Amino acid sequence: MTEQTTTSLTGQVSVEELAALMRQTAGVAVDPGDLAARADSEFAAFDLDSLGLLGIVGELEKRYGRNLPENAEQCKTPREFLDCVNTSLTAGV
Repeated sequence: MTEQTTTSLTGQVSVEELAALMRQTAGVAVDPGDLAARADSEFAAFDLDSLGLLGIVGELEKRYGRNLPENAEQCKTPREFLDCVNTSLTAGV
């Protein structure tokens, strides 16, 4: 997958990867451009609930082989989630 390759090279989760994870783990289709443009909107605006976000956290933990912060699953917006996850991944490098 392109998203995984990009993520592996940068060590961070991209908006594109988050959109792909939303589709893969929660069945929520969202355009990456729309997700980026509305990054400060709550996940509910994209029809993603807390269980869907928990699934995304679990998938990222498998991909990176490490636990993410507990507060990652409590993030309300895509920007907040990406900041939380990417700060954690960067700190673990």
